[in-house]
Amino acid sequence: MNSKGTCEKIRTLDELAQIIQKLKEEKHTIIHCHGVFDFLHPGHILHFEAAKREGDILVVTVTRDEHVDKGPGRPVFNQRIRIETIAALQCVDYVALNDWPTAVETIKKLKPDVYVKGSEYVEADMTGRIHAEADAVKSIGGRIHFTDEPVFSSSQLLNAHFHVYPDEAEAFLKEFRDRYSSDNIIQRLEALKTMKVLVIGDAIIDEYHYCEALERAPKTLILSTKYLSEEAFAGGALAATNHIAGFCDDVHLVTCLGKENTQEEFILHHLKGNITTKFFYREDAPTVVKRRFLEPVSMQKMFEICFYSDTDLPETVDREICSYLKENIRKYDLVLVADFGHGFIGQNITKVLGEEAKFLAVNTQTNSLNVGFNLITKYPKADYICIDENEIRLAAHDKLGDLKGITSRIAKNLGCHRMAVTRGHEGSLTYASEDSFFDTPVFSKEVIDRIGAGDAYLAITSPCVASGNPMDVVGFIGNAVGALAVRIVCNKSSVEPVPLFKFITALLK
Repeated sequence: MNSKGTCEKIRTLDELAQIIQKLKEEKHTIIHCHGVFDFLHPGHILHFEAAKREGDILVVTVTRDEHVDKGPGRPVFNQRIRIETIAALQCVDYVALNDWPTAVETIKKLKPDVYVKGSEYVEADMTGRIHAEADAVKSIGGRIHFTDEPVFSSSQLLNAHFHVYPDEAEAFLKEFRDRYSSDNIIQRLEALKTMKVLVIGDAIIDEYHYCEALERAPKTLILSTKYLSEEAFAGGALAATNHIAGFCDDVHLVTCLGKENTQEEFILHHLKGNITTKFFYREDAPTVVKRRFLEPVSMQKMFEICFYSDTDLPETVDREICSYLKENIRKYDLVLVADFGHGFIGQNITKVLGEEAKFLAVNTQTNSLNVGFNLITKYPKADYICIDENEIRLAAHDKLGDLKGITSRIAKNLGCHRMAVTRGHEGSLTYASEDSFFDTPVFSKEVIDRIGAGDAYLAITSPCVASGNPMDVVGFIGNAVGALAVRIVCNKSSVEPVPLFKFITALLK
């Protein structure tokens, strides 16, 4: 079989299933290997040769580019290069691109006699996929085999010999790897699961209406567009709650909905199963909806319509919320405040949060609806503050001053010992009163949509700070989260533990 040319070896899964069926009728033993194989190295070759010794015909399936979940910058080599390189190996008989994110359906389709993985998967399988793949092999009457050849790391080799990440990130990671391993960082994140978290903040429904710009009509300045499609997302504090619920098992959301167009059914449907809720209601306003019109290819926003009321809460509702918080807030290890400045969190609630929370993490967002009126200075007792550079400069009334000086001044004025300032394409600055500052660069310049990235950074770094992690670790985790978040359209999905762990592993190999 291995006398075939490279092109003859490359098949579709349907073609390969038919070939395998015929070969099995001829009493050949079929061996199946599956993986990304981003950077083909000696370890892969030894693995394939060891696999081939388990039977007669070796078939290899390769993960498609869109299903490679090792974070930004990966795969380095596209799927065409990867399958052609594997097909050039003498020991490989057939190669195909996989149609699914995992090998489970592929195993059921191809029905190999032996499914082979490397020895590194015997103990370490953060995705849990090996168990599912083993079950799939068993269901078709095959067996799983682990090779015992020397293991090389594609990520480690790529980090050492290729510029996978921006130059500033390469230099930062080289130094960071000397102090922390991926296992150490992942263990810190896994330790967050038992933390009890209360999230309080504005419920926002983000709507994206995709349009195609048309020519401007004569004698008018009206922007004319053609409607294409639309989708809606759970944003604001809802998004932050979903992010943190992937890392902490016990998460409680407190928010206020409008009686007019309440959106409650949509919200409940889009919250994770381990989130409990306490909704309050105001009669005088709708639940906040931000409707953005944008071009779908470039994801550029054209304009926005907001449905909201930024008046203070009715006094009766305000008192109900304060009473509820006083009764329940001490049950939680962390209180995370996602304050978007839309009239929900006023002075009375702010006071209760500052006085009663065991650990208070806060973001006050500046947006088009509240510029200059929703400043972090309204929280004088926060334990951790996470805001962007523009927000801290507004709070300090200092547009051009040294950012570190501004950060230390705001921290001192508010009595806050831990801060993170996100800076977009310039990364983030984290601050600890006893350790000074840590600059962390961005780990990827691939951006699909920036909306929601700050909420993800806040949500996942807050329990990290509350559990006592050093601020250089917080900055690293936050920027890894940010690199994943900007590849998500708005708040369509959350940053989940397994993709984050895999990205951290790739960064620190």
